[in-house]
Amino acid sequence: MAEMTFLDLPSEIQQLIVSCVAKNSFQDLYRLRSTCKSMRALADTSDVYSSFDLYKYPWWTGLRNTLLKRCYNVGNPSTLYIKGVEYFYALQRHEESLALMKRAADARYERGLYTYAMTRKLYSDDEEYFARFTREAVGTIGWLVRMDDVPWVPVVNEWFLTKKFMFMSTDRPLFYNCPCSPTLNFDWDLWHMELSKTEDMCNRCFWIKEVGLFLRDFRCATSFAPFDSWQ
Repeated sequence: MAEMTFLDLPSEIQQLIVSCVAKNSFQDLYRLRSTCKSMRALADTSDVYSSFDLYKYPWWTGLRNTLLKRCYNVGNPSTLYIKGVEYFYALQRHEESLALMKRAADARYERGLYTYAMTRKLYSDDEEYFARFTREAVGTIGWLVRMDDVPWVPVVNEWFLTKKFMFMSTDRPLFYNCPCSPTLNFDWDLWHMELSKTEDMCNRCFWIKEVGLFLRDFRCATSFAPFDSWQ
């Protein structure tokens, strides 16, 4: 029986494999593109551009705005997320940005899902998307969104600061006064909320803690060009 090569696979399977490579590693995708004309054609489709996670892209390779524009045009979730965050937290274009972040969240892009859930809670007191997370998952994704993307600038617009002060005056006392779990050493301190109660806290306190960490740590990434410059 003759050995089957990659190009002998059905075209749908070939495209699926290349899209998975694009999602996980730009370097592997470029190596794949360089092997032959057929691979280059497979790597230059809408499916591949919609699979990219732009937070993994090696920006020193150039073609930055060209790639951003093409990814946005095919509905790439990470591009929708980047634009949505910029519009909401930097430009305060709230309705338009919420629609963009929702598209990223509904595509199951983890950064988009977490940020959209927190933003809905702050913007309209809507907790619907909280149900899409386990406690373990929201801890991991929240850390990634809040701490892993550099460079950052603080969110200093008036709306965000008002929400932070409202949280500190209304929600934070509920967290520290709730008897669901022992309160540890850092009473009433926003900056140590993740260390202030044991893991068996009630669901309300858990989400108060997560919203508090978002308000404390969230930044707008500056490693991407403003969206209007992509055009």
